[in-house]
Amino acid sequence: MGRHYHKAIPMRPAYDEKLISFSSSLGDAICKGKPIPYADNDVTYMLDLQHKRIKEKNIEMDYEVFKWTNDSGLGNAFFDGEVWYDEHYISTVGLSFLGIKRRIRKDDQVIYQDKHRRDFYATITNIISGSQPDDDSYVCPNCSAVSTISELINGCPYCGTQYKMDDLFPKITGYYFFDSLRLTKKQVLIGWPVCTAACALFVLFCRPLIESIPDVAEILQSYSDPGYAAFILYGPIACIVWGGFFFLLLHLLSKLAKVIVDSGRMGTAKSREHFEQRMQNITPGFSFEYFKNKAISLIKTAVYSKDESELLCYKGEPLPSEFKDIIDLNYAGTFGLKEFNEEDGIISVMTKSYFDVLSIKDNTVSLTQPVISATFRRRTDIPVDLNFSMTKINCPACARSFNPVKNKFCPSCGKEYELISDDWVLVDLKMEK
Repeated sequence: MGRHYHKAIPMRPAYDEKLISFSSSLGDAICKGKPIPYADNDVTYMLDLQHKRIKEKNIEMDYEVFKWTNDSGLGNAFFDGEVWYDEHYISTVGLSFLGIKRRIRKDDQVIYQDKHRRDFYATITNIISGSQPDDDSYVCPNCSAVSTISELINGCPYCGTQYKMDDLFPKITGYYFFDSLRLTKKQVLIGWPVCTAACALFVLFCRPLIESIPDVAEILQSYSDPGYAAFILYGPIACIVWGGFFFLLLHLLSKLAKVIVDSGRMGTAKSREHFEQRMQNITPGFSFEYFKNKAISLIKTAVYSKDESELLCYKGEPLPSEFKDIIDLNYAGTFGLKEFNEEDGIISVMTKSYFDVLSIKDNTVSLTQPVISATFRRRTDIPVDLNFSMTKINCPACARSFNPVKNKFCPSCGKEYELISDDWVLVDLKMEK
């Protein structure tokens, strides 16, 4: 396991094209239910559930990822941030500077809208070894139609036969938006004048006190024209300069305070190193980056699901009703490892992560920033096999073909389908205020 940092250089063209296509299609996937290109199975399913949640709430959402400045379009190259790798996977984190605009309508009335400048992070994961049979031909055992493997991801296009299929890498395995440290034009146009006015008021009311300071009095007395000296110290130009200085200082301090508070609240120090050290003693795979993206996708899947008990990836108690009001859940860039246990071939990992949450209740939209704690488990007695595999799925009771990853109960007869999984499952999920 390990990581390799890069300078801020453009992402390689093949990955850059995938990230651009993914980010520009994100809004249509959430709001219109359109397919999202290059996403792995977890991200694809999670976005589909979010779209259904929005429809269930009987609201309309406009979600736009857009260029922020005229000379920095969505076609800009992503930056290659860092690379994480383990024995099986290599994950490349891409960074771009984009804008996010959200508008929510109820009965043709806008009930919420916001617009932010964000740093967009997305992770592309590829396998180090193993087969990648995207264009290989496969004969459907039910109807004998010939399709490529990639065409069968959502089932046979002719007869609907469903398959349990590994992801076809490389795929985008995670994404999130993080508050940008850079200043926006709106912040400058509002913040600088406000700070300048504050400096002017400070001088107006505190000038006698300032002039009582020996050093200031000495400066004033050194000029032949004390009025000219006072103008330099307290005049409009001085207030504008000092206003700009304090504006930049306050902006920096606010961002620094948020980082310190979030880090202390989450306890993320050395989480990555701790996870990888413990995992290395059990199995020489699964970097922290791969696990983090998987965990975030499982959290979102459980939150957006209509009935989490029907999910193959969820084994916990029924979720509180507050989770059912969430319509947009964005990981806010802080992911902490709280506990790590291994017993009888089962790994249990407890995490706490920081999210930006948009919820709607009684036609009122609210934005909160809670901490979500989650516990994940995984079997270690099934060896990792990166050779591609796919299996036709039929209900053993009624023979109907369906996708148990999305619904573990047969939609025809209701029988639970036992699908042995060697992947992570979510066993506990709580929201901390």
